[in-house]
Amino acid sequence: MQRHRFYAAPSSFTETTVRLDADEARHLTRVLRLGSGAQVFVFDGEGVEHECEVARVAKHEVDLNLLRRLDDVVESPLQLTLAQALIKGDKFDWVIQKATELGATRIFPLVTEHSDIKRVKGRVKGRVKGRAEGRAEERAGQRLQRWRRISLEALKQCGRRRLVEICEPAPFDEFCGSAARGACLIFSERGGGSLAEVSAKLREFNQLSLCVASEGGWSEHELRKAASFGFTPVSLGSRILRTETAAIVAVSLAQHLFGDLR
Repeated sequence: MQRHRFYAAPSSFTETTVRLDADEARHLTRVLRLGSGAQVFVFDGEGVEHECEVARVAKHEVDLNLLRRLDDVVESPLQLTLAQALIKGDKFDWVIQKATELGATRIFPLVTEHSDIKRVKGRVKGRVKGRAEGRAEERAGQRLQRWRRISLEALKQCGRRRLVEICEPAPFDEFCGSAARGACLIFSERGGGSLAEVSAKLREFNQLSLCVASEGGWSEHELRKAASFGFTPVSLGSRILRTETAAIVAVSLAQHLFGDLR
């Protein structure tokens, strides 16, 4: 039997009920065509999920009664950050979806020197500059919201209960400054040990960051910056992988070695 799962913010829960917002209510009533008495599941994005029964259906909201709290473990014990260089088209969307399914905790889109997508630089003057920057900000906001929707849908599909943190795109240097806790691995075709060799030296930690470049690879400046912050260079073998493939391989291997994908 298919399991219908919905998301509701923690503030939407009481001790005995939960209310779905307009988007989730619309999906329940108009897409799935469920009504009063239907059995569904609702999670709060912070690790809690309940089996519920639809109690009241309105135009823009649905109320459900909480039947039981689920107590099985579905989240990896590994706090895993994927720092992925931006890539064009729907490839980054695909990385968001698959990394979510594989248990990533945080996804940090990187603006690197060789990445396919760059931040808009202030090269236009006056009023035209303001309009151009405004449109760029709007597109960036829409892109971030799309990534978060993709991640949420992946959460529903795979059974996870904690929202993935999707960060705003930022330069690699900025990420280096925010990734001080836990081990940080940078994947490069220019050398480095195998993940198996590196993993043998990593003990007693539950936080890991993985850095994956775009098709153009890392610049010399970025490699020096990573080294200065203590990042460990890692190779994924002799074959050259596309960046989206490398990202998923890296996350999968990390979960196998340090998480719950065993």
